[in-house]
Amino acid sequence: MRPRNGGAAALGIAAAAVGLIAVTIGAATAATAVFFARKVVTPPEKREEDVRVARVDLAAGDITLLGSAETRMRGRYGFWFDHDAGHARLGDVIVDGEREVRRSIESVDFGRLDRASRGRINGWYHLGPWELGLPYENVVVETDLGPAPAWVIRAADASARWVIQVHGRGAKRPEGLRAVAPAHDAGWNALLISYRNDGEAPESNDRRYGLGGTEWADVVDATRFAVDQGAEEIVLMGWSMGGAISLQAVLRSPEVRQRLVGVMLDSPAIDWTDILRFQGQLYNFPPELGDLVVRVLGGPLGGGLTGIAAPIDVEDLDPIARADEFDVPMLLMHSVDDGFVPIDGSRRFAAARPDLIEFEEFEGARHTKLWNAEPERWTGLVHDWLARRSETVARLGDEAEIVG
Repeated sequence: MRPRNGGAAALGIAAAAVGLIAVTIGAATAATAVFFARKVVTPPEKREEDVRVARVDLAAGDITLLGSAETRMRGRYGFWFDHDAGHARLGDVIVDGEREVRRSIESVDFGRLDRASRGRINGWYHLGPWELGLPYENVVVETDLGPAPAWVIRAADASARWVIQVHGRGAKRPEGLRAVAPAHDAGWNALLISYRNDGEAPESNDRRYGLGGTEWADVVDATRFAVDQGAEEIVLMGWSMGGAISLQAVLRSPEVRQRLVGVMLDSPAIDWTDILRFQGQLYNFPPELGDLVVRVLGGPLGGGLTGIAAPIDVEDLDPIARADEFDVPMLLMHSVDDGFVPIDGSRRFAAARPDLIEFEEFEGARHTKLWNAEPERWTGLVHDWLARRSETVARLGDEAEIVG
């Protein structure tokens, strides 16, 4: 197996490549583009604790945080602190001041919150399926890289309908737990999968994300697992980069399409060029930087610069350009205030296939935190959309029987 940091030859190639790019676009810009390209494909080993804790009053059951777009979000959230050694659950905002925000504390699950000075807010309110009050199974999906852990939560009555949950970049299986209850109530089984390089599933040789261009193969294996378990109707649900992964699985795999009856997308990564431009601007870099990152990822020297095993053609991952190839209904949910993945790509995708895509815009919700901000609306949308899929498939089956 290759060393994590590469060998001397790889470093030499990378250095030469940076020098070559620098000749044409400037050394500082070249170095920044390479930094961002490497960052986007490298699974994070540590998550940034970007929330400052001002005070914790356990007796009163509240916490005071420095004011920011994240700390002012409405709704309930997980809160990781002490480098993920501690976890609490935060309720809604009690006082929104000019500099500080006070929120309720719903629980401290582990760790010393009263000693925390920093942390990060997380949309996965649930830590595991054991918190949902439903029977669940720990299972393994066999992939080309080895066994990948997954959870199965079955519908109350025997069902051949399955929702396969595909989490986002830097996330894990708990991200999809918010969708289990509405799926269960609508009569669907849930399969929450892990995939390569997410910290649970086996690693690829390069230990890099493919932005959907490699991970889709693990969704194919998950589909095969569900079929072996009796699945006849399958819906893929992708969160953030999991949306890109799910759409690539649909476009690239006849096996997935065979039993696919729909796709659900929460804050999906649709247009990677647009995303990279947006994220560069968050750091006050010009929008052109995103285009340079795309060139780095897709260029012949991209492997030496970023560690990826093969160049990533970002244009080839664009579902809007191939919108006419989709033939199943979709539920697409995105917030105008996402703050990480701009909504523009979702809007263009929905506009390209208004006959298939039911597009729901949210306001005031941050990235993949739509459920947290508006739980009743979000849960209702997922439940009702899945219920309609059940009714539509059943009706088509009855019509086919009559014709037959």
